Order: sequence, then structure tokens, then C-alpha cells
Amino acid sequence: MHQISSWKAFKRDPSGFITPLLPGLLLAGVITAFSMYAATLPIVSQWGLSALTLAIVIGMILGNVVYPSIASSCDGGVHLAKQKLLRLGIILYGFRLTFQQIADVGLSGIVIDALTLTSTFFLACWLGKYLFGMDRQTTLLIGAGSSICGAAAVMAADPIVKSESSKVAVAVATVVIFGTIAMFLYPWIYQLDLKLNILSLSDNDFGIYIGSTIHEVAQVVAAGKAISDDAGNSAVITKMIRVMMLAPFLLILSAYLSRTEAPSASENAQAQKNPVVIPWFAVFFILVAGFNSLDLLPAKLVSIIIDLDTVLLCMAMAALGLTTHVSAIKQAGVKPMLLAALLFVWLIVGGAAINLLILKWGI
Repeated sequence: MHQISSWKAFKRDPSGFITPLLPGLLLAGVITAFSMYAATLPIVSQWGLSALTLAIVIGMILGNVVYPSIASSCDGGVHLAKQKLLRLGIILYGFRLTFQQIADVGLSGIVIDALTLTSTFFLACWLGKYLFGMDRQTTLLIGAGSSICGAAAVMAADPIVKSESSKVAVAVATVVIFGTIAMFLYPWIYQLDLKLNILSLSDNDFGIYIGSTIHEVAQVVAAGKAISDDAGNSAVITKMIRVMMLAPFLLILSAYLSRTEAPSASENAQAQKNPVVIPWFAVFFILVAGFNSLDLLPAKLVSIIIDLDTVLLCMAMAALGLTTHVSAIKQAGVKPMLLAALLFVWLIVGGAAINLLILKWGI
């Protein structure tokens, strides 16, 4: 209903509909431009900090210092960026992937990614509920970020989980912190393994281990390249396959939540007619990846689309940061960080076990 009324308002008075959105979109755009530029600087890129990470950090700083005084004029555009532009960004994310990448890694890489994803997410759900007694929204968001692709997975899951901005920010913060630690830890693990010969993985296999267990794509690139080109290449391909699993994950999560969340009395009749809420942006994400696999578009055009996608996702991250208050994050306490820490340990130890089972022992 909201989308229909918005469309009618746009047709009645396009300028009157768009003008209130411009201040917020401009603010998110300025943060995005600075973040994308800063991410190219060597002093920043060597830390594996992506433009998305920088955008939410800058957004949070401004959101707690400057934004409250201008929120009344910017809220419309900021919320548009946080919701609509995010969904469009997830759809266009499919242009970063091809089904051929699956073939490059092979069945073993797919199985490793699938086992790592499912085990990490189910562990997050169990720990969050039974050990820490956390709310389901925060638990699901942290589980999604840790098991799939970091901040992008958290943002993609948010429209389905329907949580507050503060909970999204907490989840993003956990994957950024532990993903950054992993970026430096894995090359050290590799060097230690050369001496102790515990894992005995080749550079290519160690890259699969990296890609299947580190949170963010940028962090995977940094960790893999720190070891060797072979490790870097296999790490990135494995990671992108893990990213591709985001779409079916969202579909399953949406179906699960629609069946387990108790609807209100007014929603019950509608829920019976349409029991499963389909996140269409996830469906289009798969379709775009499939289209991209056909290699029908010029490489230059695909590169432009990917740059546009980065802009959209950065604007969504900036908007999230602008609407996140530090006080709300403090109220979340230490439990989310402890949950993310245990998942981090599982990704290192359990992820190594999964990789050994599949790669070395062929189980």
C-alpha cells in the first residue's frame, strides 16, 4: 500500500515528491564519494577496509555529531537510501558473479562453502538463543554476516529480519572487527603451518580455506594476496561462491520467518493467503548473476555497473550509519560481541576441520 500511494504521489507532483528526498540523498552521496576515494588510498587499502566499511563508520560519526540537527530535512532521502537503494544494490551485486566461478573451484569448494555457511549460521542461532539469551533479530543478523559475506549479508538480511538500525549496526560492527583481525591472522596461521605442518594445505587449498571462512570480500583479497597469487585467486573465487549462496539463504530465511513469526489478528487472514514472503530482490540477484554468466554485456559496461552498485551499497551503508546512535549500540551490551567472537573461533577451527575433511581426506 505504501508503494502504491508513493507512486500516485509521484505521478501527481514529481518535483514535490523528489525535492524532499534530495538533501538526504546528497548527504549520503557525499559520504559515499569520500569513502570510495579513501578506500583507494594505500594506507587504507592495506588494512583491507572497503568503501562500505568506511561509509558506515563515517555515517555513524556524523550521525551522532551533526545529523540530529538536520535530520528533519534529510530523513526522507536517508531512509530511501537505506531501504530502496539497498535492495537495488543487492540485485546489481549479481554482476560481480558468474556461474562459471563455481566450476573453477569445483564441487569441493561448493561443499566446503555450504557446510561452513550452514554450520556457522545454525551455531549462531543456538548460541544466541540458549547461551546468551539474545533477541532473534540481532542473532540472525550476526549469524548472516559471519556465515556469508559480512556487512553486505547483514544489510541484505535486514529487510527480511526487519530490525532496528542499531541492531544492524551492531551486527555490522562485529563482522568488521573480527574480519579485520582475520585478515592479519590467516597469513600468520599459514606461516605457522609451514613450520608445524598441521594443516599441510597447498597455497591453492589454503586460499579455499580463507575464502570459506573470512567475513568480507576485501578482507579475503588482502589475506589471500598476502600469501601468494594462487592463494589469492582461489580465495576470491571461493568467497564469491559463498556470496552467491546469499540469495537462496535469504529465500529460506524469509520462508522460515514467515511461518514462525506469530501474525497479529489483522494480519492473520492475509498471512493465510500468502504464507511466505518472497524477497524478490534476492530472486533478481540470482537472475542477474545468471545473466552475467552468459557474458552478453561488454566488460567495460559490466565494470560501470559494478561501480554503480558500489555507490548504491555505500549510500545504503552511509544512511545506516547516519540513523544509528551510539547509545543504542551501548545498550546491546557485550553479548553480541561474545557471540561474534565464538563464531570467529568456529570459522577458524571448525572451518579448518571442514576444509581438511573435504580437501585432504575426501570425505
